[in-house]
Amino acid sequence: MPISGKVVITCAVTGSIHTPTMSPYLPLTPDEIARDAIAAAEAGAAILHLHARDPKDGRPTPDPGVFMQFLPRIKQATNAVVNITTGGGHGMSLDERLAAPLRARPEMCSLNMGSMNFGLYPMLNRYKDWKYPWEPQHLEMTRDFIFRNTYADIERILKDLGEGCGTRFEFECYDVGHLYNLAHFLDRGLVKPPLFVQTIFGILGGIGADPDNLVHMKHIADKLFGDHYAWSILAAGRHQLPLVTMGAIMGGNVRVGLEDSLWIGRGKLATSNADQVGRIRAIVENLSLEIASPDEARAMLALKGGDDVGF
Repeated sequence: MPISGKVVITCAVTGSIHTPTMSPYLPLTPDEIARDAIAAAEAGAAILHLHARDPKDGRPTPDPGVFMQFLPRIKQATNAVVNITTGGGHGMSLDERLAAPLRARPEMCSLNMGSMNFGLYPMLNRYKDWKYPWEPQHLEMTRDFIFRNTYADIERILKDLGEGCGTRFEFECYDVGHLYNLAHFLDRGLVKPPLFVQTIFGILGGIGADPDNLVHMKHIADKLFGDHYAWSILAAGRHQLPLVTMGAIMGGNVRVGLEDSLWIGRGKLATSNADQVGRIRAIVENLSLEIASPDEARAMLALKGGDDVGF
């Protein structure tokens, strides 16, 4: 379901999954995050999905002060929609995860639609030497970790951010049950169309990155939400470009970025987020589809606009 017949490109700039050892191109400092986000917007990303990192060692941080070192710079330099995580990083409390969004009052935030196993520990086998001690610990802890978003947690996020700040959401659905959770909140009137539904494939603990699953997730979303949602696709690692391309062909919007994959091709690291945005933009345009501008994305997702934020 394209927005205005056009494809919205979201770029997830740094995330909280990958660690500094994995790529020299992963943006970590506020300067690097700002620079990479701005370049991604210039390459065609209408929405920028943002996490923060501790500038000393690159670990995920919920500190609003770090966010505020790059958010104003991105706003001044681009017209892109700023979308701040409420997922934060593994092990953060809900209060920590909400601290930066409540201060920044952005147009959009991500919202995971349920609790889930979220396994990163298989990546331990790919690296022998680590730049920082926290990195292997960060991956190993996911062997015995559940990302928590209970119904009460989701209700609080919808109330405090949605009602309190006028923020709308990228509803992140890692499995079929998450679509039904979203339908539950829609039935209760706690979320209102148009919905931006991000279906996520290839995370250990969520639905696999299989073309049949892509088709099934869209089928269920169509059944639950009809014409009242915009569909977007992201896939982890090497599955990124094949699955988001398939989604675009099926009428979806797309998400790329170094949060989701460090790669630009087989065995080749992406040197920036703009690399991936440029690649998917070229694919989309070669399919005779058009990309949406930030303002076209705002109009179709009923966003409040960049002037009504806290940064």
